[in-house]
Formats: sequence, structure tokens, C-alpha cells
Amino acid sequence: MEILTEKTVTSYDAKKIIKKREKEGELNYEQKNALDYLSKFKKLPEKNVQELLAGLNKIEKLKENHVAAIVETMPKDEDDLRILFASERIVLEDNEKQQILSAVKKASK
Repeated sequence: MEILTEKTVTSYDAKKIIKKREKEGELNYEQKNALDYLSKFKKLPEKNVQELLAGLNKIEKLKENHVAAIVETMPKDEDDLRILFASERIVLEDNEKQQILSAVKKASK
């Protein structure tokens, strides 16, 4: 198997991709397990995820992998953000941190 492209996706995107493949044909064992897990543990409505992604994409410093990590972890406070970005070379300003946290809070309602 040859990898043609690589893209960071959220678990919500992964669920959509697997559901699409399920309609095309039978899923293999790993895909079935992944779909089962995603169906059980990812309960945020797609509309909320899309709003969160739109809000996070407005912050210029955030790359695709940062946005995906934020969507996956849904940080509640600045300590959570600090942990999330501890190994990164990105420095977020206070207003950017507040933008992220308010977008997460709005999406989780």
C-alpha cells in the first residue's frame, strides 16, 4: 500500500469517513472497532463541531494539528491549554487562549 497524502482529521471526521466506507461495502475488523468506539464516545453534534472548527480556524497561529487536538481534548481552562501546547513551539497570547476557550465552551453547550 502506498500513502498518497496525509491529513490530520478529528475523530468526528474519521467517523464520517468510516460511515461513508460502510455504505460502499463491508468494513474490516479495525474499521468496525473504530466506528463502534467513535459512536460510543463522541457525542458532540456535528453542527457544534463545525462551529468550533470555524472559530478555531480564525486564530492564525493554530495549525491543522493544533485544531484537531483542541477538538479532541476540549480543554476547559488555561491549564488544559498549557498541557496541550507544552511540547509545541507555539506561544499563545492571552486573547488567543480566551478565544479558544470560549469557542470550546460555546460548542460544548
